[in-house]
Amino acid sequence: MYTRQPKKLLIMNILDILRKYSDEEHRLNQKEIADRLRNEYDMPVDRKAVRRNILNLMDCGYEIEYTEKKRMVPLRDAGTGEPVLDEATGKPRMEENEIWTDFYLRRRFTDGELRLLIDSLLFSRHIPGRQCRDLIRKLEDLSNVYFRSRVKHISCEPSGYSDNRQLFWNIERLDEAISKKKKVSFFYMEYGTDKKLHPKKRADGQPREYLVNPYQMAAREGKYYLICNYEKYDTVSNYRIDRILDLKVLDEPVKPFESLKGSGGQALDLAAYMKEHPYMYAGENVHVKFRIARSMIGDVVELFGKDVKFSGEDEKGVTVTTRTNEMAAEQFAKNYAPDVVVLEPEGLRKKMREDLEKGLRAYADSGAGKFG
Repeated sequence: MYTRQPKKLLIMNILDILRKYSDEEHRLNQKEIADRLRNEYDMPVDRKAVRRNILNLMDCGYEIEYTEKKRMVPLRDAGTGEPVLDEATGKPRMEENEIWTDFYLRRRFTDGELRLLIDSLLFSRHIPGRQCRDLIRKLEDLSNVYFRSRVKHISCEPSGYSDNRQLFWNIERLDEAISKKKKVSFFYMEYGTDKKLHPKKRADGQPREYLVNPYQMAAREGKYYLICNYEKYDTVSNYRIDRILDLKVLDEPVKPFESLKGSGGQALDLAAYMKEHPYMYAGENVHVKFRIARSMIGDVVELFGKDVKFSGEDEKGVTVTTRTNEMAAEQFAKNYAPDVVVLEPEGLRKKMREDLEKGLRAYADSGAGKFG
């Protein structure tokens, strides 16, 4: 039981009770709130004090819903407070009285919205496990005891989480750098056969430090990317933010995005960039024409957006034309071969054919146990 608290905390304790124990399906009357104040906070109060403080909370902007009910109560003398008796019957005269009951606190997030946010965290492999659990607990605290009791079965330890605990630090520092238009430096990590992240190294074996011009952060397929320019070149690059280590914001102005190759002299249009880079590969954008199986139409729309053009539809397939990153187009065609065939550009079509032939030879030349 809580230590007896000063009366000035009454309003905060009532708010705490409404947060913990009420929602549209679980409403509280004044007596139930008073009982919890007495049992959990060692703070006995009458119902009038409960109502008065709830009204004060509503005046402060808290969205507290309630039900108005009417009831008949004895009429009392204004001076003595005693019941007024009916002269004919000798019984107390009754009057209609309006009471407020069934209180609950409206929440900023519904349980469904909170569950969606929690699931999004669980599906985001770029967030380290411990930080993911902390975020889930914070989201649970936005609801009440009934929601928390329903999410106990949610697993917080799926495999494949990032090992980089600097993720949120990186996001905060990159946000600062982008806002101030400053360059950043960092080390970039990759996994080794020991299943641990290690900084990429130069030819002499020393960790390679990257100097980049940051422009925007974006999420794709559960991963965070930094859209930037590697200082040595004049092209756009994408780096996984969960692979960035020891990031520093430098006191050097960024190179304008408009000066980069492929920008067309325009500022970064994030929506267009994401549509043209479905796999977040850097490189040139080209007009690509695919022949796809009809069953692939949904995949094409989801990956390349609704700006794609369809033509030549028949019972077997349809032709798709879009503008996208060439490496992304190649990856898409490889992922879904033979249901996707590149028609244009001819250079990409030739490369696809050569790579597929190399793959066929590799399978023919290797046995199941040849490499251990």
